[in-house]
Amino acid sequence: MEALDTLLLSRIQFAANISFHILFPTITIALGWVLLFFRVRFAQTQDDKWMAAYRFWVKVFALSFAMGVVSGITMSFQFGTNWPGFMETVGNIAGPLLAYEVLTAFFLEAVFIGIMLFGFSRVPGWLHMLATALVAVGTTMSAFWIIVLNSWMHTPQGYQMIDGVAHATDWWEIVFNPSMPYRFTHMLLASFLTVSFLVAGVSAFRWLIGDRSREVRAMLRTGVLLGAALIPVQIYMGDLHGLNTKEYQPAKVAAMEGLWETQEGAPLVLFALPDEEARENRMAVEIPGLASLILTHEWDGELKGLDEFVGEDGQIEHPPVAPVFWSFRVMVGTGVAMLVLSWASVWFMWRRRNNPHEGSIPGQRLAVERLPKPILWALVPMAFSGWVATLAGWYTTEIGRQPWLVQGVMTTEMAVADVQAPMVAGTLFTYLAIYAALLFAYIGVVIYLARKAAKGDDMPPGDMIHSGEAEVEAISPAE
Repeated sequence: MEALDTLLLSRIQFAANISFHILFPTITIALGWVLLFFRVRFAQTQDDKWMAAYRFWVKVFALSFAMGVVSGITMSFQFGTNWPGFMETVGNIAGPLLAYEVLTAFFLEAVFIGIMLFGFSRVPGWLHMLATALVAVGTTMSAFWIIVLNSWMHTPQGYQMIDGVAHATDWWEIVFNPSMPYRFTHMLLASFLTVSFLVAGVSAFRWLIGDRSREVRAMLRTGVLLGAALIPVQIYMGDLHGLNTKEYQPAKVAAMEGLWETQEGAPLVLFALPDEEARENRMAVEIPGLASLILTHEWDGELKGLDEFVGEDGQIEHPPVAPVFWSFRVMVGTGVAMLVLSWASVWFMWRRRNNPHEGSIPGQRLAVERLPKPILWALVPMAFSGWVATLAGWYTTEIGRQPWLVQGVMTTEMAVADVQAPMVAGTLFTYLAIYAALLFAYIGVVIYLARKAAKGDDMPPGDMIHSGEAEVEAISPAE
């Protein structure tokens, strides 16, 4: 019983660490590219609204980058303290992939982020833009290597087992394993959606508290348009990812769908209370045949049920159903909310009114002034909706892999450290308390920066930015 307690506590502790950590790379991966967009637009137009937007969001980037680095270091230590069996078994593959992430991505970010943050008036404009681009590339490369390792754990290929230890036989197959392209694309889109709604939500907040600056208008339009454009792409990629998961991890799909028995023409379960003891769904609301249509593209297509993953001795060989079932629906529900809100926002900004007293804006195709207050207020809490969707998606993916840590190679129980359960519990509660305080502080700082920018307190004159042939007024990065 103690071993089980240690396993469960260690899983919860790693889940808490990675849940906190992933929040910040989810922002920095895409925010680096959005900052590059602002920087390029400034260089093209010499319009200081773009540089003002850059100067605001680079602070959020720096804060997020710092939080991600610190929490990532803490998380990586747990491979040794809580999960020594993981590296003992697959360290020949996991170790080099993590090293590639440091060598090709983290060093790139660490070297050029200083120029990006503090080089506004100290280096030529082209060099500052190049530093921004290299940091953006670095964040994406970092995501690439981490997703490669995670995908390999789900769909391992290109290895052989010798005396219980995995050895690489084909690095091309390891890196480009069957699920990697889908997971990497899905994660990148999730990051861009997170940032688009963060930019839109914070800008809407600034607008509601009285900031009608050109900077806010540009940021709000950028966030809403980016979200509206990418959410349909994410839905499509999610469908492809689901088809890939059905092929390689059918037990996960069965848990996601709440499908207890193999059947043709399986219904799509919109709502239910999965009961693992009775192995049935209570209070189910279903659409007949739709799950089969989505996953097989045929109304009468066959889907494997959870009954296929119970051994002859009654041993359960599928993931816990309720957490996977509900986290998947939280992810999808958040995505639907993003779709509705972003498209409604674009429609309100785009529509032209015949009555000039109702706010027609001559010369502007997408006018922020046309957004009704309910839409603006809805955008504010949606600022962190990307976090909700990302965490729900990761819980679906990682809990849905159980009982395997590396699919078909080693179970989670095989990797856990032989330590006392109270010791794990003590560190777990310490982590939870610290992370809760840090998360509260992070959100508070973002709100503080937004309020300060809305008042114009972060725009003292006097600092000059060299941008090609022109020099414009800007704020000091030290402010």
